[in-house]
Amino acid sequence: MNGFEPLIAALAGGILPPLAWLWFWRREDSVHPEPRRLIALAFLAGMVAVAVVIPLEKMAASLISAQELWVAAAVGTTTLTFVIWSAMEELIKYVMAKLTVLRRREDDEPIDPVIYMVTVALGFAAAENTLFLLSPLSGDTLMQTLLTGNLRFVGATLLHVLSSAVIGVALGLSFYKKKSIKRWYALIGVILAATLHSIFNFLILNTPEEHLLRTFGFVWIGLIILLAMLEYIKRIHPVIKQKLWRS
Repeated sequence: MNGFEPLIAALAGGILPPLAWLWFWRREDSVHPEPRRLIALAFLAGMVAVAVVIPLEKMAASLISAQELWVAAAVGTTTLTFVIWSAMEELIKYVMAKLTVLRRREDDEPIDPVIYMVTVALGFAAAENTLFLLSPLSGDTLMQTLLTGNLRFVGATLLHVLSSAVIGVALGLSFYKKKSIKRWYALIGVILAATLHSIFNFLILNTPEEHLLRTFGFVWIGLIILLAMLEYIKRIHPVIKQKLWRS
């Protein structure tokens, strides 16, 4: 590939699959869909999150390699690095969602935080996949590019959706609770998302290539559980306290 072809192919392979998933997830909120401008804002926020997290991840990797940490010696420098990276990515995605869409008045149903977190995750995956594809595209064929993009589509994109949706589910479950309780739910959601992300990265690092589809299968099982949780969250309504009047 020469000229702009690698860039065009990377943009297509990186952005189009997340947009297809975004169309699917928006159907989960078809009764009261979120405004398109906020969906676009959340998607853009996810893309910006990549630019925020990359220098932080490089800094973390440098500190881990420079310092003789007992944790790194116990679990391995690479494993520790990926755990910290996973936590950073999930936290940054949540912060970006919080700064852009989660405080809006349109966020008025328990299902809404899930949709917004998934959208931010898809924006993150779009930017990350594009950067990932730019590297191998310079000397490879279009077919190789599509195969690489398909692996990212199945793996990284679904992982970002699943992990960020865990945070959205936590926010949805606490939607009508007190603010102090909401903060705890949000914290637990971020911790669970980072843990899930870390486990997936650990499996990728330690699973032979011929068994990678089994690892992706765990992600698909997680998505099935997520869809079941969405049906439960859709049925959450505020508790209306009725006053009993003595006759």
